[in-house]
This record gives sequence, C-alpha cells and structure tokens, in this order.
Amino acid sequence: MEKNKSRTGKRTREQLALNFYEPISVGAAPRALSERVGTFQDSLRAPIHRWFKYPAGFSYKLVDTLIDDYGLDQLHWVLDPFVGCGTTAVAAKERGVNCVGIEAHPFVYQVAQVKTFWDFDLGTLYHVIETLLTALHKRLSRNFSLDVVEFPELIHKCYSQRNLAKLKIIRDTIESFDCSEEERNFFRLALTDTLRTASTAGTGWPYVSPSKYHAKQNERDGLEVFDEQIRLMFGDLKTVLSRQRKQVETRLLLMDTRQRYPLDDASVDLAVTSPPYLNNYDYADRTRLEMYFWGWAKSWSEITEKVRDKLIIAATTQIRRNDFSDDPVNPEIGNLDAQVYEELRAKVRKLERLRLEKGGKKSYDLMVAGYFNDVTQVVRQVYRVLKPRSPFALILGDSAPYGIHIPTEEYLGKLAIGIGFRRYETQQLRTRGDKWNHNPQRHKVGLRESILILEK
Repeated sequence: MEKNKSRTGKRTREQLALNFYEPISVGAAPRALSERVGTFQDSLRAPIHRWFKYPAGFSYKLVDTLIDDYGLDQLHWVLDPFVGCGTTAVAAKERGVNCVGIEAHPFVYQVAQVKTFWDFDLGTLYHVIETLLTALHKRLSRNFSLDVVEFPELIHKCYSQRNLAKLKIIRDTIESFDCSEEERNFFRLALTDTLRTASTAGTGWPYVSPSKYHAKQNERDGLEVFDEQIRLMFGDLKTVLSRQRKQVETRLLLMDTRQRYPLDDASVDLAVTSPPYLNNYDYADRTRLEMYFWGWAKSWSEITEKVRDKLIIAATTQIRRNDFSDDPVNPEIGNLDAQVYEELRAKVRKLERLRLEKGGKKSYDLMVAGYFNDVTQVVRQVYRVLKPRSPFALILGDSAPYGIHIPTEEYLGKLAIGIGFRRYETQQLRTRGDKWNHNPQRHKVGLRESILILEK
C-alpha cells in the first residue's frame, strides 16, 4: 500500500488552506476553504447552487480546485456517484467540463435536473415570469379558498392556514400555467425553495421541527418569498450565462449507484463526491416537507418505498434485521483487506452486544456493516470507469456509534487499494461534533471530516 503524497495532492492541499474568502456572516471570522469544504456554506451565496438549500452537500469550490489542479476542460469528464442536488454538475458545467452525475433519491435528482438546465431564452423567460407573478398577485389580492385538507399533518404544523392556502394556489397555478415544461420546472423549484423560508416552524436541516421550541418569530408571506426567489433565480441565470465557457454535456442518471454504470471502462478523468456519512442521518427524511407538499408521498411508509429503500445504508431507519445474515459484513471485504474485514466484524459484534444494553436498541451494528458493504460496491464501479492515474476525491466523516470509533476514510482507503487503486491519502478538514460536548449521553470520541483521495 502506498500513501506517498502526490504533487497534485500537495497543490490541492495548498489551495484549500488559503484563507481568501469573506466571512459567511457579519462579524464572523473568515474560515479557510479547507474548513468549509464539507459544508453548504459557500453554496448559500453562489449562483445556481443556492436555488435549493440542501446542507447535505459540500462546497462547489472543491470541484473548482480539482478541475484547476488536473487541468480539465471540455475534452474531459467528471463523475459524481452521489450527485445529490447537483453541486458537482453545476460547478463542472460552469467551468466548461463534461459531467455525469448519479443519484438514487428521485426528489433531489429532479432538483439537480433543474439546476443544470440553462438553455432558456432569457427574454422569453422574463416575460413568462412577469406574467405568472402578475396573475398570482392579482389572484391572491382577492378572497381565496382556504381548503388545504389534502396536506398531511406535518404540513399543517409548518404554516398558518392562510399561508398554506397561498402556497397551494401558487403550486396549482404553476401546474396549469401556459408555459414550457422547462419553465414549469424552474417555477416548481422556486416554490420548493420557498417552503422552508416561508414556514413559521423550525425547518432547518436535517429535519423539520414544527414545535414551539423551534418556531421562528415570524411567518413570511409565501407569495412574497416566491417572488423574491424566482427573481433571484432569473438573476443567477443571467450571471452564469454571461460568463459560461464552451458548451459541454451534463448527464444525470436516476439509478442505484451500487449498480453497474452505463459508462465505458476508463472513460472518466476525475471522480468527486461526498457520500452519505455514517452518522445515522436519514437522507430520505431530509426532504419530507417538500415531498409531502408536492404530493410525492403522504406517509413514512411511502417515503420508505419511494426513497429510503433505494439509498445506500447510512441510517438505522433503513435497517430490517431479517435482511442480514448472522455475519453481516460481506466476505468480499475480506478479499480486499483482511485486517479491515476483521476489525469491522469485531466492531459490528461489539455494537450488536451494546445495542441490547441501550434504551433505543438502535441497529448501529447492521448500519455499519451495510454501509461498508454498499460503499465498497460504489468504489468498485468508480474504479472501473476511471482512467489510469485519475483521482477519486471523497469528502467523508468518521463516526462513533455507541462510542465505537469507525475510521471511515482509513477503511475505505485500504479497501480501495484492494480494489486496485494505486494509493490513497487523506487530509483532515475540520473536527466535528464539538457542539454536542455538553450532552452527557453522547460519546466523547473526537470526530473529523476529511478528504480521501484515491488514485487509480
């Protein structure tokens, strides 16, 4: 196993360490990009990226840095096997590099589709936007029906009845409006991003918390927020189109990222992603508010069927214990690295014993086993489609369920060597979990977020 630091890796580390960005908020000290790579903070201010606030993503500036480091242009291809809401795809498109993004979550896949479609005639789009907003302001200035019985209870807890009725009218108007399907999708996304801003509930990530404790001080008018958002999105389109480089192809695939990709062997120049962390966040539940509002699902079971069951295992809510054997770590992992295999098996067995002593009896044992079983399949697929000497950069977080430390980046690096990668290196970005130190029930294991760079 080689862990020598490559010349390109050194350049990447140097660029990530530069502290040349503005503070995120007034009065805040600037933080180097290396501390923000795994967060959504940069994207909150960036054109297109900010169209849907999805903090499960990472900073688009990492994609920019890697494109610069490896000298990629319109002749090259970037792959993101967990493309999510399209951070990698949007960054690559703006930089004039072809991109393939794979996503199994159907809702965030649709968000990425809208964020990467820029082929509008801006004059026509502006006219359609003004026509839609004029119609909505006229309709909502009069008395209107407050019939919102169709929505699940969670939605009612997030809005006043009048504001929810406004949001419903905006939704229904968009669905029946005379426009192209691409324009309609543009309007749908504007309304989707409006939902959390307009709510009186605590709708921050990762979960919706419609309780008095989390409530905001004021509810915002749904039409006012929608008006602001759609104008911001139009302005972003003008910005990116004014500086867009050569035309490139962006291919987004709705599929299980563990399966064989419809790509030729050795056809990709760079892979970059941030897979789900092994931290028991339910990625299917993160979009419950939006899916309920648009009618994609109406219950936990529907979200499980339509989303949760399609994602790699990263949360105990995905676990059905009967689906696993008595020895849940895939023996194939042992063929890749015997030491990692034995360590994982030992930790999984320890977690199995600990869960019986804990009140929640959470299936962390099977979550850990399932995670590595699944992610190993993804790494194998990426290896197949990468060109020789090309890198695969992953933003990862380690974890410590019930206080048992799982060094995710170390294990995946060693397994990648078994798959065929020439070497790996890691760079710590920041520490994690510090805000929970006051919780006496939480483990005291120091956690980190890192970049793992594999080289084929």
